[in-house]
Amino acid sequence: MIQVEALEVVYPTGTRAIAPITLAFERGRFTILLGASGAGKSTLLRALNGLVKPTAGAVRVDSIGVLSGRRALRRHRRRTGMIFQQHQLIGRATVLRNVLTGRLGYHGGLRTLFPLPAAEKHLVLDAIERVGLIDSALCRVDQLSGGQQQRVGIARALVQQPTLILADEPIASLDPASADRVLGLLHQICKADGITAILSLHQLQFARRYAERIVGLARGAVVFDGTPDQLGPAEIKDIYTTAQPVLIDEPDVALQPRTGTYA
Repeated sequence: MIQVEALEVVYPTGTRAIAPITLAFERGRFTILLGASGAGKSTLLRALNGLVKPTAGAVRVDSIGVLSGRRALRRHRRRTGMIFQQHQLIGRATVLRNVLTGRLGYHGGLRTLFPLPAAEKHLVLDAIERVGLIDSALCRVDQLSGGQQQRVGIARALVQQPTLILADEPIASLDPASADRVLGLLHQICKADGITAILSLHQLQFARRYAERIVGLARGAVVFDGTPDQLGPAEIKDIYTTAQPVLIDEPDVALQPRTGTYA
């Protein structure tokens, strides 16, 4: 469904966040990018959605092709749900209004100034019910717990009717019990709907419990790619021994990664 081909990301500071890697993510699988902080997980996830532009290589998506150009990115993002570590919600707005924002990508700029159709509101209420927050639909999200706020983020992604969900450290700010509930809910929904999911985590125990495939990253490179059963002590050591990105000798030239094919 989505693949990266010789993908590399080098920041102007000389940090190589992603070494040239090639990976293909199969439709409907629940994949976890595992590694310590600084391993390159978030950069890779953001490259899959065009939030970070590769220095070299390409991201290719079925039925779209290479992600280059505004039109291709818009098509891809419309069907890609993104879940963030810090939720990225509007605190003073209700659960309902926050989840409604997941539908904005299906409308032009002028249309978003007016109330969305009733059919779309039904989609939103269904998504809120699926994450177990229907009784809190009219509550402000800043009145909810961290785990509940992350469930709002899942509902917002679901209302896009996505074929792909990307989740960047979605449980990093949660206690273990809340983290397990959030991951279990996301896994259940993705498997029921056939949604391809790619998550970044640093917690080994949750990767073992929920992943169908684990891609281990260290220093921006893939050091493991297999099932949880194949992840042994030697492989774990490779993933967690060093997590610092590689520094290369380049001058600072900008605030964004150097661009190659996307320039």
